[in-house]
Amino acid sequence: MQASNQTAPRANKETLSSYPTPTVKRRLISMVYELLLAFAVLFLPFLVFEVATGASHTPLVEHMRQALAFIVLGIYFIHQWSRKGQTLAMQTWRIRVVMADGGPLPMKAAVLRYLLSWMWVLPALVLDYALQLQRWHALYAIFAGILLWSLTAFFTRDRQFLHDKLAGTRLIQLPKPVKTVATPARS
Repeated sequence: MQASNQTAPRANKETLSSYPTPTVKRRLISMVYELLLAFAVLFLPFLVFEVATGASHTPLVEHMRQALAFIVLGIYFIHQWSRKGQTLAMQTWRIRVVMADGGPLPMKAAVLRYLLSWMWVLPALVLDYALQLQRWHALYAIFAGILLWSLTAFFTRDRQFLHDKLAGTRLIQLPKPVKTVATPARS
């Protein structure tokens, strides 16, 4: 006998809207994995950029580097969310982003969700800049911002993060794949 994994049949809009919300813990762990994948996504564009700029650290080049990260990550996330509602990390953790009614994300909603998702770190980055925080203090401010933003899930009945509420999207927990056992062919 040979076991094989079969994914559940493609769910319709009504079925997806009935799926539960993943736990906050599961979503945060998925985000850690997403962070590792983001480094991989950024590697080649940054390599080309560093070669082209001679690895300069002038203020202009630093701002260009930040803009490059914003654009490359935007292309990655917007494409993945609008294509099938999942990034690789989300697939691994069986999480999908859908519209509040369970429908797939149109490009416009994916762009809005991407822009609003920067609220996880933007307040901390502004604070870092305003207070001229350096090294560990800047990192602590970013971690505090992430922690505070993750708490926004506890202010809504369905435990969605604030940026999903504002974008009209929601995260759902997909069921485990159905395992089937193939029976051997009789001869």
